Amino acid sequence: MELAIILTMLLIVMALGVTKLTAQEVNVPFKRKQNLFTPTERQFISLLETSVGHEFRILCRVRLSDVLSPSGSDKKGKLATAKAQTKQLDFILCEKETMRPVAAIDLVNSAEKYKTQRDWFVAGALESAHIAHIRIKVKAGYTPKEIRACIENKLIEYRQIVEKKPLVKTSTRPTRPLRSSRTNGPQAA
Repeated sequence: MELAIILTMLLIVMALGVTKLTAQEVNVPFKRKQNLFTPTERQFISLLETSVGHEFRILCRVRLSDVLSPSGSDKKGKLATAKAQTKQLDFILCEKETMRPVAAIDLVNSAEKYKTQRDWFVAGALESAHIAHIRIKVKAGYTPKEIRACIENKLIEYRQIVEKKPLVKTSTRPTRPLRSSRTNGPQAA
């Protein structure tokens, strides 16, 4: 009987301890950030919206693992997924209707030493998934026309797929003779 009372009291003490811990976890002090983007990112996103916003949806600060998934489920695929979860892309251009990723844009800011070195893992992963990787140096005075031209240079493959044009033009010459060069036997006069 005494053992039952002791166990009941122990359970009550444990329950009180758990509720106290959960109550402390809920009251974590947070405050709202004043700016979600740096001034450079804010300027660039407005340039992007002016340049390609009518054609693409623009997503900001996206993890590489949200855009790509490994083609295999073996150990190599799991390692690649783990590495992709640590990488972040500055902007993603997606098709408006399907939200299919088309291009990834990374800003290169040499003044802040931000992404000055090319990340070969990111570049290779995006290339293998046929997503254009565009690296744009941060500088003042870009025009929407310049940004659009830079993006269009990298979207040539995408445009050809969308328009279903072949990569190489074929000749207009027929591949087989149009009429036979043989005669069909003796001709009657």
